[in-house]
Amino acid sequence: MKVEKASLRVLAALFVASSLGAQSIDSAQFRGLRYRMVGPSRGGRVTTVTGVPQEPMTFYMGASGGGVWKTTNAGISWTNISDGYFATGSIGSIDVSDSDPNIIYVGTGSEGLRSNVSIGRGIYKSSDAGKTWTVLGLRDAGQIGSVVIHPTNPAIVYAAAVGNPFKPNPDRGVYRTRDGGRTWQKVLFISDSTGAVDIELQPGHPDVVYAAMWRAERKPWTIISGANEGGVYKSSNGGDTWSRVTNGLPNALVGKADFAVSPSKPDRLYVLIEAKPGGGLYRSDDAGRSFTAVDTTTKGLITRPFYYTNIDADPNNADIVYVGTENYYKSVDGGRTWSTINTPHGDNHDLWINPRNSSIMIQSNDGGANVSLDGGRSWSTQNNQPTAEIYQVYVDNQVPYRLYGAQQDNNNELIIPSLPLGSKSLDDPIQNWTPGPGCETGPVMPHPANPDTVYGGCKGLFSRMSLRTGQERQYWIGAQSLYGNPGKDLIYRFQRVAPIEVSLLDPRTVYAGSQYLHRTRDEGVTWEKISQDLTWNPANRQQRVSGEPITIDVTGEEVYSTLYAIRESPLKKGVIWTGSNDGPFHVTRDGGATWKDVTPAGQPKGCRVQNIEPSPRRVASAYYAVVCYLLGDFRPFLWRSDNYGASWTLLTNGSNGIPADQPTRVVREDPEREGLLYAGTEFGAYVSFDNGARWQSLQLNLPVTPVTDMKVWRGDLVLSTQGRSFWILDDIAPLRELNDRMRSRTTHLFKPRDTYRLRYSSRFGGEESTRGSTADPQYPPRGAMIDYWLGANTTGPVTIDILNSSGEIVRTFSSERAPQERTSWPDLTAPTMALTGTPPMSKTPGMNRAIWDLAYPGPWDTLSRRSGRDGPMVAPGTFTVRLTANGVEESRPLVVRADPRALRDGMTNEILREQLAHNLRVRDLTTKVNIAVAQLNAMAKNRGDAALLGRLHAMQQLLITPPIRYSEPALQAHIQYLYSAALSADQKVGRDAQLRYAELKRQLDSALAQLRELIRTQNARSN
Repeated sequence: MKVEKASLRVLAALFVASSLGAQSIDSAQFRGLRYRMVGPSRGGRVTTVTGVPQEPMTFYMGASGGGVWKTTNAGISWTNISDGYFATGSIGSIDVSDSDPNIIYVGTGSEGLRSNVSIGRGIYKSSDAGKTWTVLGLRDAGQIGSVVIHPTNPAIVYAAAVGNPFKPNPDRGVYRTRDGGRTWQKVLFISDSTGAVDIELQPGHPDVVYAAMWRAERKPWTIISGANEGGVYKSSNGGDTWSRVTNGLPNALVGKADFAVSPSKPDRLYVLIEAKPGGGLYRSDDAGRSFTAVDTTTKGLITRPFYYTNIDADPNNADIVYVGTENYYKSVDGGRTWSTINTPHGDNHDLWINPRNSSIMIQSNDGGANVSLDGGRSWSTQNNQPTAEIYQVYVDNQVPYRLYGAQQDNNNELIIPSLPLGSKSLDDPIQNWTPGPGCETGPVMPHPANPDTVYGGCKGLFSRMSLRTGQERQYWIGAQSLYGNPGKDLIYRFQRVAPIEVSLLDPRTVYAGSQYLHRTRDEGVTWEKISQDLTWNPANRQQRVSGEPITIDVTGEEVYSTLYAIRESPLKKGVIWTGSNDGPFHVTRDGGATWKDVTPAGQPKGCRVQNIEPSPRRVASAYYAVVCYLLGDFRPFLWRSDNYGASWTLLTNGSNGIPADQPTRVVREDPEREGLLYAGTEFGAYVSFDNGARWQSLQLNLPVTPVTDMKVWRGDLVLSTQGRSFWILDDIAPLRELNDRMRSRTTHLFKPRDTYRLRYSSRFGGEESTRGSTADPQYPPRGAMIDYWLGANTTGPVTIDILNSSGEIVRTFSSERAPQERTSWPDLTAPTMALTGTPPMSKTPGMNRAIWDLAYPGPWDTLSRRSGRDGPMVAPGTFTVRLTANGVEESRPLVVRADPRALRDGMTNEILREQLAHNLRVRDLTTKVNIAVAQLNAMAKNRGDAALLGRLHAMQQLLITPPIRYSEPALQAHIQYLYSAALSADQKVGRDAQLRYAELKRQLDSALAQLRELIRTQNARSN
């Protein structure tokens, strides 16, 4: 019977998928959605930096996945200037014209060829200091390690193209433009495997050009750096002709090299070069005609050369030289001796020194960019650069939920809240993160039922951390040191991003992947192997350690033939899907007792299964995201099976929405809408409304950067990125409701999701929230998101009313601007002051979003004569959202729930209702006294008889505190003070506050009676 039901579910899923057809939803229907950057604002890898000699506080940095950033205050703050222009976030080199600082050239594609490196997409130019950009071509040049502008003619530029980092290509070499980038000429070409990585011009003689040529290629199982071809080349005629320089330099196997020149000694040229034999630092004092070995023994100068190899000379003293590797080295004697200097983060990549003042510099490393104004003795912070490279994202079951992920280049894994945790939390929500277990590559994830327990991983290490104690228990699977071993000698092959999966159906069960699937039921103390080798495992990939032909490099990045993704079905225990980094898909339906290879026939061999998505709706269905770009194949591969892998459908043919050159890193299925899929690629986000038959961009305001992982959680789409930290697309309910029929409708109100009453600083909510502003993606809206659709011909006002369960209007939004001045005074004898306020809302055709901060209007403001902000927060309950537009009225229910943390802290819904009633009473009292003060001030402007003015002044003294600091407070100040007493937290109203309200009301009633008598008297005399 169970088999029959399962078969029926599969058939039903196939029917639904086929009946959906290829759908493309008008993007205007969801353009009101916006991603929000969650953080952290902790810098990631920065590969290139530069500055502006004429503007000593202005600097630029280029991140390995985060684009180009600019500071004009020496690193106090940074602004991204490439978003919306660049096709990739991977930056290789930046140069600012010496003769015109408004002209900037940027070569994309980081030349630090890690296994997660993103490819470049050409050269960009700005003529207005980064405000706007134009792409100049060289799209297929891959990684551009250097761009150099002629010192007096910015139309002449040289570019060093490393090339495609993953395969031979003919676009490698040195390029030159003489027309400002309109056309490019390849002036130096060695082969389709050897490109150019660095270029320098001789100071004072810009026709003398030095180029470093490098054989470089990244494979999944190794890094190739060096060959018999390559090395140092020189041109004396601006690049027209070249000669290889070998006099005094290594001339056998040569790898990556970098130059340093100094205007203080134009004939001196430093070369830091990887070579076998003879790698190290060399110096020429005759403009490159001959070289002398300066230091070939200090091992730190040549460390992981494919990743570092950076040397810089002080422009005002050629004897001062800096070398950046894992440490940062400085020489003051031309490279003969060295000392180490501190930078804010290890793993150093670039340095720029202001030629007008050597104390001003900017340096970059794996933690970001940092500015020094005192020659490197102190540095600016890196905690203002949201360029973190995150490998994956997990979420927990807390309110607000938290995000978990591993940040490359930082040893602390990340646990970060999706919303600010409270009004007393850190001012900046994107900095409110805590460290988790494991290491920089992860993964890290919470226990499904107990988020105080967090699991982490690190290349075969499994960690269990208690957030209550802060202790991290560590258990090695196999307990074998991995570094330095070829694959054939490893007991278990663990990649540096070795996967871990916690069972959602049995939280005691955790899976981990080497070439086998491992399982623990006691949080890592004991592990059992529950599979055969689930990889392809070609023998020729396991015979030697990675790194060739000069420098070995064994950090786990190149461990091949190992599991890379593990997922258990959330619907049925024992259904587990795996994928390896060398290709095969496997599935077990009996908890690992038997396995089936279900690799699609059309999937190219040897590619990496990046992510797996077991369907949250159909137990036999799963989706696989596969990347082949490490083999030089940039095609997208998303697969779907609806029959346990017996057959597969390719969801990405290169012409159905996701471009043919965008590798796909992740795919997720929406748990509520059939056929709704989300995908993350090397360059952004996509959505499908028809189970993958067609895709369309879901980029919105998301910067172009690799989307490494996605989770659909509580109606949000949660993303991790490789270069721009975590992002959240808040409330995807509109995506779940959208269909083509909406295009013909004049209005549509989307169903609001249930909303929690969360309190956090008004800096992140308040009036800004009611405006629904999404201009700044950092700050989260506070309250309920109300989405609505308007047709193209909307006329007249558009309004949204929020009604409570009694049908009373709590808040009104309107597209019409509320009057700034009132034409008449409200009736002060009314028992309540029903001032609804009208925060403005959009009437733009398409999808729009308004934010209700879950509050009543605040008291009437004396200054603006309109309802103020920061009113009392509503109590939990069911409300009605009513949209009126184009003569059509639509209503939807909105459930407001109590903060679960407040309920655990002793609150009840009844207490919250009592608090609301009290706060509304005090708000109305505040409104009345504010209006009374406004009326008194208006009456005092009308010159009348002395007796009447005397009574007015006496009333003003009773109500209004003198405008002198620390004056004795009058009645208005006392009432306003009481209004703030129970407004900012969920609490039972204190007895004293209630008694004080009664007393202040008595005093105000008496004062209002006097005011009414004054008004009657004034009116009688004027008649």
